[in-house]
Parts: sequence; structure tokens; C-alpha cells
Amino acid sequence: MINGILHPKNVVAQLVEQNVSHYVTLPDSETAHMYEALMAEPSITVVPVSREGEAIPVAAGLFIAGQNPIISIQNAGLYEAGDSLRGLGLGIGLPLVMFIGYRGHNRKGDTPDTAAVMLEPYLHLWRVDYFVIESDEDLDRVPLAFDRAKKTNQPVALAIGTEYAKEPSIDSIMGGAK
Repeated sequence: MINGILHPKNVVAQLVEQNVSHYVTLPDSETAHMYEALMAEPSITVVPVSREGEAIPVAAGLFIAGQNPIISIQNAGLYEAGDSLRGLGLGIGLPLVMFIGYRGHNRKGDTPDTAAVMLEPYLHLWRVDYFVIESDEDLDRVPLAFDRAKKTNQPVALAIGTEYAKEPSIDSIMGGAK
């Protein structure tokens, strides 16, 4: 991971702007701060799954029901979800935006984590367009991903190459004063 700062509230604001209805995810330690920010947003329903391979089928069902979901899973989880990506995402032309945790990402390219090394070649293999997000400065790629998904009727990935920052509490902002 790089040292970019990605604030969950800024990501959630982008999702609200794109009228996201559901955030289908397998919660993990790297996305805990994002999960907290989403739970505070009344317009987005968080839908936890027990395995990453369930995320795309759940999102497909939500699309069929007229909703606008996204998924959020780790890169290793995307590998598990490969058959769902093939059969549903690509097979039926699902305009799904996928937030993929780019675990092990290092801008310098020096990573022993094969989950990171294989992500971009894996997306290329499936011909899935993607954008890398490493900080708040990259959040202009979120609407690009939604536009691309709608235009192509295909999944588009946002590879999250940094951890979500912990949002400061009001106590820490006020110096502990109440």
C-alpha cells in the first residue's frame, strides 16, 4: 500500500452522487472505516455476504429488481468470484461497478503479495476495464467507472490501492473538549 489518504466520507459522497442503492460487501479489517461511514449513510443499504463469490450474484439480483448496487471485495476474493464474473457480470452484460481492494499494492512494484501482482493481469484477462484509486485526489475516477459501466453494459473495477483512513472523531477535533 502507498501512503495516500482515502477518506471514507469522500468515497460515500461519490456513491451518493451516483445514486448507489446497495453496497454489497464482505467486511474485512481493511475496509472497516468505510463500513462505518456507510452505516451512517441512510440512502445506501449495506448488504454483507459470507463469501466474495456471492457478491456479484447478489448485485445481479438487485439490478434485476431495479436497484443500483456496487460490490466491494478484496483482490483475492475477486479470484474466487471468477465464475460469477464470467457468467453473470460479463455473460449477461451487467453494468456493475466493483470496488476491489488492491491488497499488497505498492506503487514501486516491489511486493511479495501475489494477490497484488496478479490483479491487473487478471482484469486484463477478463477484459474488465479498471481505474486505480490511491487517494482522495483519484476520486474523479468513480464517476468515470459508472459512466464506462453504463456505456458498455459491462463490469468496471475500481482498484483501491490504499487503506481507508480513519475519520477523526469530534473529540479529537475539539481536543477532548465537550
